[in-house]
Order: sequence, then structure tokens, then C-alpha cells
Amino acid sequence: MIAVDLEEERKEIIRRYRKLLRKAKPFLKGDDAKQIKKAFNTSLEAHKEMRRKSGEPYIYHPIAVAEICVDEIGLGTTSIVAALLHDVVEDTEIELEEIEQDFGPKVAKIIDGLTKISGVFEHGSSQQAENFRKMLLTLSDDVRVILIKLADRLHNMRTLGSMPRHKQLKIISETIYLYAPLAHRLGLYAIKSELEDLWLKYTEPETYADIVAKIAESKSSRARFIKSFMNPILEEINKSGLRYEVKGRPKSIYSIWNKMRKQDIPFEQVYDLFAVRIIIDTDYDHEKAACWQVYSIVTDFYTPNPDRLRDWVSTPKANGYESLHTTVMSRKGKWVEVQIRTKRMDDIAEKGYAAHWKYKDGMTPTQESGLEVWIQKVRDMLEQNDTTAIEFVDDFRANLFNEEVFVFTPKGDLKILPVGATSLDFAFDIHTEVGAKCLGAKVNNRLVPLNYKLRNGDQVEILTSNKQKPNEDWLRLVVTSKAKSKIKDTLKEAKKQAAADGKEIVQRKLKQMKVPFDSDVANQLRAFFEEKTVTDFYYKVGKGVIDSTEIKKYKDFKTKKSKTVKPAANSTAFSDDFSKIKETGKDILLIGENMDVIDYRYARCCNPIPGDDVFGFVTINEGIKIHRTTCPNAPELLSNHGNRIVKAKWLSKQQNAFLAGLRIIGTDRVGLMRDVTSIISNELKVNMQSISIDTETGIFDGQIKLYINNTKHLDELIAQLEKVTGVMRVTRFESRDDS
Repeated sequence: MIAVDLEEERKEIIRRYRKLLRKAKPFLKGDDAKQIKKAFNTSLEAHKEMRRKSGEPYIYHPIAVAEICVDEIGLGTTSIVAALLHDVVEDTEIELEEIEQDFGPKVAKIIDGLTKISGVFEHGSSQQAENFRKMLLTLSDDVRVILIKLADRLHNMRTLGSMPRHKQLKIISETIYLYAPLAHRLGLYAIKSELEDLWLKYTEPETYADIVAKIAESKSSRARFIKSFMNPILEEINKSGLRYEVKGRPKSIYSIWNKMRKQDIPFEQVYDLFAVRIIIDTDYDHEKAACWQVYSIVTDFYTPNPDRLRDWVSTPKANGYESLHTTVMSRKGKWVEVQIRTKRMDDIAEKGYAAHWKYKDGMTPTQESGLEVWIQKVRDMLEQNDTTAIEFVDDFRANLFNEEVFVFTPKGDLKILPVGATSLDFAFDIHTEVGAKCLGAKVNNRLVPLNYKLRNGDQVEILTSNKQKPNEDWLRLVVTSKAKSKIKDTLKEAKKQAAADGKEIVQRKLKQMKVPFDSDVANQLRAFFEEKTVTDFYYKVGKGVIDSTEIKKYKDFKTKKSKTVKPAANSTAFSDDFSKIKETGKDILLIGENMDVIDYRYARCCNPIPGDDVFGFVTINEGIKIHRTTCPNAPELLSNHGNRIVKAKWLSKQQNAFLAGLRIIGTDRVGLMRDVTSIISNELKVNMQSISIDTETGIFDGQIKLYINNTKHLDELIAQLEKVTGVMRVTRFESRDDS
């Protein structure tokens, strides 16, 4: 029986390998096929004893990653070879030298990059953010390292079902926190959307399934609508002689969910559920004219929304994305988003960076520079070694999803900055010295302050003074990493000098008091004045914030033997030995690897209740805090602080009351409030903490804070309330217990 299974597996491996070759065939040259076959055989032999968590042969994974590289990203032979071999150096006996010898230095360099970053987020180490910085360092060597890493992550997300729940949570959090934004920034929109959809599938499976079902239900009616909407447009395009293709696509599940959540509306009220894409087949020189020609045809038949026109044809996004977007009103009273682009633009939009370089030869230096400029900015960020890894990752993320604003220098040079950038950001973008001496700016010949937010088309002239110096407030006025980094550099230097002056003052004062100076005394003074670090204490003395005469009080402080020195805030003040945490007698939540009953607190950011999917986070000063897996802070905590995450699981119901919030929306009528409160208090015996009601133009909007036992209890209550006549929707909101 086993032999039959193994034989079937062998056939399946060969079938998958041949499928990969078919996908790669169009661009194979010379001995490319031989190299791919050699890499496949090497990987097959190296992984022959290994299996994935699902029980499948491990070789399925590298083949799948290679297929994503060629089919969904558009990478070539070198990347296919590297993808097939991406785990062999880390997981098997094969050394990097053997890879270089058999496949050449390029493949070896990519494998080396992938091996070095394989630990990124994989082991819950405190080095996660530092590892991510290392991964981005490969941008300066070969972007293919990150593209293959994204393909690897996409396949892991597609096969996440076989992983235990706590590992799923970790992987999906890293994905939504960093990998999806990174795919977006590299122009891989299809991959970015799928990563987001898969995150939702494992975070809120019921919501995900509900949206999928509703999209499927509306598929045939959507197809009919698109056909009738497009008929007049296509007749006119046919007369123009343009070659084209039309695609109708629903919005991603994640984007529909996001809109439902942000606007607090049901699925049926998401008006732009789908977009129509018109892809024109024309040569490079006539692209812009063709796109505007089709736009003119569309708006001849349907009225456009002037606030929804996006022209990324004239000025592409920094990641290379080009397209013309407009939203028009159909004859059936529905808004429809129409995307107009050429075949080349569509290829770049789907496959991002790799496709961008495929078309590079036909572009002017200005047109090809968007991604290169961004990658250079990342390299500049990486060279700023003075920030902590966590700060770096935060800065990096802040610049991933930002839309751009296009502004000009007095000479007419175009500068692309993130939306929200100020005149001070612009100054630092010109040059560090210009930024450091910036007094203000002239925008379109009008004087503006440092915090003026730039708008598309602004022409900016920076005003400087040699007397000007950066201060702490400047950090609140800028959004770009470059500006933040340069301001911190200047402040750090000034702080170092002030701290040195402060230390000298402290030593002099202690000498007068005949108190010997050493590191213990310095730390006691730091604690006495409640500063985070000794340097902060010295700095405040140097700046005069702490008067040197106050140091005399130190003698009183020293004599109080009962007073203990507080640990600095950046010290490791939490223990990994969770069994030492005092038991509280609570028996509903089990925490840690051994599932012990230990002390915890509920996180106020998401107020979990029994039955919620939760995890524990070891804080520095407040023990273990319990968060819901859907908490807004969960992705950041799980991604950056994996070493401080502990498993948590509800054991059984306990009739303790937990505060939850419900929002009830409906049509106002006499007796509605009575019916609602009757169900809460009389039928389900639930105590309320507070109730607030707002009625306007016949709409009832109420918020109720109540005490319930667990998630099941809450779901039962919601189901009952939704049956009340006039109630349209009941949703849970985060409710804080402020008592």
C-alpha cells in the first residue's frame, strides 16, 4: 500500500515539475531548461526525506514557489533555479559553496540572501525587526531575493490550513504587517490582494466566508450588468479601430471588508463592488493618447464623478503603477469604477517590479526611475544605523502604503513625496543642510510655515537661516524617514553635549556634598528624579530642567533604605518563566506553553471576553495582557515582539460578567427602546452599565454597554435583538470599563 502511495507521489511531483517548465518555456534560452532540471533534481534529492506539516512531500513547496515566481511575478531562469533551491542550504547538508560551484555566483548570492533572512519572523526571536532590516539590505544586492521571499510567503499563506492555530496567528500577523505592504510597494497588486484576503480568511473566517458567498451569489447578475454597461462603450471603441480587451473584476474580499468596517455598512451598501478594466493594445508612443481617447468615449455615455478621477498615466505612482481611473454613474443608478490602461501598464500593475524591468529599454530615464528612487531611499534608510530596528521597521511601514504628492522646485524639477509631507519634509529632501536651517517656505509665492502640508502641483521655495536649529517639535512636523532621521541625528548630538555638561554639574555638586560618585549613585539619582535613563537625567540637569540645587535632596533619598531603585524602562523587566507568576484562582483562561492558570489582565484596546480568540502579551511593567486576535494592535505585537507572545485559551464558561458594547441601528418607532431593553434585562437577564440613544430623521442609533458571560452569550443576545421589529443591524464595538 505504501509503495503505491509513494509511486503516486512520484508521478504527482513530476506532473508539478512539468507544469512549471510549461510556464517557463516562452522565455527559456540556451541551456536554461538543463539548469532548471538540475536545480529540481538537486532539491528533490536534498528534501527526499522531508514532509510539510500537511504530510505532503516537501518538494511540492519549492516547485510551487518557483511557479509563483515565473507565472505571477514574471521572473526568469535564475529566479526559478534559486526558488527551487531556496531551502536547501538552511534545511539540508548542502553547503553554499556547492551551490556556487554547480549553479554559479548569481544563484549562490540569491540563495545566500534567502538563507540569511530565513529567520525573519520564523522563530519568535527578539531580533525580528533586526532580521527584517537584514532582509531589506538585500535590496542593495539583488531585488530578486525579496521577490522570491514574497513568493515563498504567498505559498505558505495558501497552505496555512495545516498549521496549528498559534502559528497561523503569527504568520498572518507578519503578513498583514509587513509582507502585504511590501508587495504593494513593489507593485505586486495581485499578490498583495491575495495576502490580504488570506489574512482575513484566517483572522475572521466567518466574515470571510460570508463575503465570498455574497460575491458568488451576485456573479451572474454582475456579469449581465457589466455587459449592458459596456455595450455602448465597446461599439464606439470598435469604430475607433483600437485593439482592446475588457476585464470585469470584483474588489478583493479584504477591501470590501475594510470598507464595510470603516464605513459601518453591510455588504449590500458597498457601492463599488467591482471595477471594469479596459486594456488597450497599442505601442508605447501612443499610450497616453489612447487612454484619454477611451476615457472620452466612456464619459460620453456616463457621467463621471469629478472627485474620483485618478491620472496615473501622466504621473505614474512611485512603484511604477500607471493607469487612468474614473468612477461613473451607470444608467441603473450604480457607481462603476472604470480603469483604462495599456497592455504594458497592465503587465506592470499585475507583476510589478519584474515586469517594470522587462519594458525598461523603451522608457526614458524619468519614466524608469520611480522604483529605483524608492529602492535608493530604502538603502539610505538602512545606512542610518542610529535608529533602533523597531523604529526602522515603523518608519519603513509608514512609507509603504503612502500615496504620493507631486510638487516642484523653483526651477521646475519634480519631487515625489508621501501624502501628508510638509514644507519641512521638502527641505530635507532637497538637502540635509537646507532642512536643518529651514525657517519656512514660499509655496506658489505665498509664505507658509514649516508644518504646511504640500498639495499636488505646489511649487516650493525653501527659506533658510544660519541661526535656525532643529528641535524636538520638528519630529512632529515631518512624515518622511529621511527628515526624521536627520532631525534625530542633530538632536542626538545636541543631547550628547547637554548630557556631558549635566554630568559635570552633578559630579561637582556631589563633591561639594562629600558624596563619592559612581555608577550606582548615578542610577539612584536617575530613579529619584524618575528619569528613564541616566543620560536623560544628565541631559535635564544640563538643560536646567532639573535644578542642580535639587541634588541636595539625594541625602534624604539615600537614607530611606526601604526605597528601591526602579528598573529603567528599557531594561528586561519581564521573566520568561511564566510559572512564577502568582496564581489568582481564575479558572477560565489557560496561558503559556504548559497551559497554566496564571495572572493576567485584559487589554483595554480590545476588551476580550471569554470565547474570543485570544493571545497573551508579556508587558514590561504590567505582567501578561490578553488581546483578541482581531485587536487593532495584534499585527504589530505578533510581528515585532514574538518572543513576548504566549498562547492563551479559554477552558470553560464561568459566570463572571464581562463588559461588552453593542451598537444598535434601526428605524425609530414608539416602543423600540422598551422592546430592546426587555430582551436584555428580562429574557436574557443581562445587566446594563450604560445606554445612549441618538435619533435623527427617523433613524435610531443606540450604544449599550452591558455585562455578559462569554462570546456565546453575546452572540445569542445579538441574534435575539436582530429579531426586534425595526432593528436593522446589531454590531459589537470595543467597550472600555472605566470604573
